[in-house]
Amino acid sequence: MPRPLLATIHTAALANNLAVARRHASKSKLWAVVKANAYGHGLARVFPGLRSTDGFGLLDLEEAVKLRELGWAGPILLLEGFFRPTDIDVIDRYSLTTTVHCDEQLRMLEMARLSKPVNIQLKMNSGMNRLGYVAGKYRAAWERARACPSVGQITLMTHFSDADGEMGIRHQLEVFEHGAEGIAGSRSLANSAATLWHPYAHFDWVRPGIILYGASPSGVSAAIEGLGLQPAMTLSSELIAVQTVEPGDSVGYGSAFKARERMRIGVVACGYADGYPRCAPEGTPVQVGGVRTRVVGRVSMDMLTVDLSSCPNAVIGSPVQLWGADVPIDDVAAACGTVGYELMCAVAQRVSVRAE
Repeated sequence: MPRPLLATIHTAALANNLAVARRHASKSKLWAVVKANAYGHGLARVFPGLRSTDGFGLLDLEEAVKLRELGWAGPILLLEGFFRPTDIDVIDRYSLTTTVHCDEQLRMLEMARLSKPVNIQLKMNSGMNRLGYVAGKYRAAWERARACPSVGQITLMTHFSDADGEMGIRHQLEVFEHGAEGIAGSRSLANSAATLWHPYAHFDWVRPGIILYGASPSGVSAAIEGLGLQPAMTLSSELIAVQTVEPGDSVGYGSAFKARERMRIGVVACGYADGYPRCAPEGTPVQVGGVRTRVVGRVSMDMLTVDLSSCPNAVIGSPVQLWGADVPIDDVAAACGTVGYELMCAVAQRVSVRAE
């Protein structure tokens, strides 16, 4: 019998979250971002819940091909573009849209012999300083792309670095509009945060990612309260042991936790080899038998320990929610000094997964 550790993917939640994104950007088309195996949820598992999107955005060519094999006939966008000339053959064969962010990619397209022109999203570096042409070189790149027989439609694209923070996006919008001045074409700018909170940046396409999975772009669960987003993943387990410790007794490796009073400790079948963060400190939220409590002691490879002081009815076999509807993944991530994105993507292959 497998360990009682399960990641449940909620199809209805995905469909709901897609609808929330559409309501916020009702005049725009929508790329559903499913990179990193759909943020750890599984590409095939999320497809039924997101198939009413206008297009899918991802990084990996194999995942793009998998979407076609799942029956998706609409647009698929490669968010980092391609890396070698042979990739363009796959783009051509499967009718993919590709980001173009540098002269080397343009050179490969100019040398390509395709069955039909490929649609591209020409990326501007408006301040993120990862990928893209700086504003002063953007028009030249656009003119070069427009003159290339292998290039079809050109969408103007950038990515916001601070849409979820105090700095906002005005400074990047100014850079973008200056670099794209006088250039016709659709625009694709808004990530999850801009989709929710900056409607003036929606333009023709938005590219929501994290909100499709029910988590906050800011990493703060309170930031999305009232929006109607639902967690698309529940990570659940059970208590596999219960210990009673006396004052001064330690729990776990390094004796990192010492009991200050007589207390019951629950042992949960989940550890860092399953993707739960080893760095989770004392106080990280968890729910046992419907009651919110906390992690105590160090997270082990296969187990973690929780305080049962507030859970007098907890016994071996009691259900444990590590994150989900009652324990927001953003709260767990915040306790660990990271973001929900990382926890989603870190769920290990050995964890049983089901979609419902």
